[in-house]
This record gives sequence, structure tokens and C-alpha cells, in this order.
Amino acid sequence: MTTNTLIASLDASGEIPAYLIRPAGNPRGAIIVVQEIFGVNAGIRRKVQDWAAAGYLAIAPDIFWRQKPGIDLNPDDPVEFDIAIGHMMKHDFEAGLEDIKAVIAWARDQGVKKVGLVGFCMGGKIAYESACGTDIDAAVAYYGVGIDQMLDRAEGITGQLMLHIPTNDGFVPAEAQKAIHQAFDHRLHIVLHDYKGLDHGFADTYGARRDDEGARLADDRTTAFFAECVG
Repeated sequence: MTTNTLIASLDASGEIPAYLIRPAGNPRGAIIVVQEIFGVNAGIRRKVQDWAAAGYLAIAPDIFWRQKPGIDLNPDDPVEFDIAIGHMMKHDFEAGLEDIKAVIAWARDQGVKKVGLVGFCMGGKIAYESACGTDIDAAVAYYGVGIDQMLDRAEGITGQLMLHIPTNDGFVPAEAQKAIHQAFDHRLHIVLHDYKGLDHGFADTYGARRDDEGARLADDRTTAFFAECVG
């Protein structure tokens, strides 16, 4: 995995490796990209590159750095997929949220006015946790897992939140999707988008899980959302 910067953790236990790209000229804001369970792999690095090309300070922290830094796995490889699941099961989400707070603070220290965060799969769960538990200006979750188990945290949301929900998500069953809609459909600062017939991972940058049409639609919505909420 390629990382090119280090960010001090809030608990002073170490430094968070991250993949950073600065835009040409003054950034319009910052976008934090939070990985799936596969690490800061080629697909996540490409997303960082795309946000920087759009004028944002873009950074992807290594979420698993506390257990094993440098993970870079292929979701289409069954063996590597199982390895990634193991890392997710050992992840300390509470400590991880503190690391996200450190990255947000670091981004603001770079002189940007607003910070957005976009996460995928496990990163989608972290995006939701960040919306509820930090002062992030805007967060976007692609097929976030476990959100239906954390609906009571929504009162902590002070910024804007967007959720991309594929209706055939094998990791987020129909009952969970229904609970999310019932909780959030009436919230003006929370926007939900369903993607009929699509499955988990449909917006992956590369690989077999990607659905081009669905990914483009979701990414266009995310781009417009951040343009409005971050700059």
C-alpha cells in the first residue's frame, strides 16, 4: 500500500499512515476517503486522486494501522476477502473514530474551511459514526454495514449525511434497510438513495462487483452533495 504522510493520533500512541494528494491551487475543501475492509488499495487510491483532481485536499487514512498497517487486498480474491473479514472483526471502532477525529483536525489545520468524509462498506459504517460523533461538515456512506444497529446515535448529527443503499445488499438485509428508512426519511439533513437490484460493492472503482451505471449515478450525487456542503 502506498502512503505518503503521517498524522499524529489523538491518544499519542502513534501516527496514522495516510495517502494524501493536494489539489492544484487552493483547495475548495477537504475530502476524507475511508476504505472498505481491503485497506487503502488501488481503488481507494484512485478515489483520492479523483477528489484531488476535482479541487479538494484528499486523504485516505489507513484505518487498520493499529492492528496491521499497509493492508492492500483484492476483493475479488476469495482468500484475500476472508483475510479482510478477519481484520474487520478485530477492528476497534471506538479507537478508529478517535483516529478519524485526528484526521479531521489535521485537515482543518491545512487551512480548509469545511471537511467531508466518504466511506465504503465498513467505511460506510465509519462515515455514519463520523456524522454522529464528530463535527464533520458532511458525510456520505456507500452501503454502510450495521447502521440499523446505531440509529439511536443520529441525534448527534450536526452536519449533513447521505446514504447510498443498494436494495439487494447481501450484508444489509431488507429489514435493516426498512429500519433505516423509517428512522431517516423525515430528516431534512439526511438524504437516502436506493439503488434497485444492486448489491454491496456496486460503486467499487475496479473489479467484478462494480455496476457502471449505478456507480456513476451514486458518484454524481456524492459530487453534487459535497459541492453544496463542503465547497
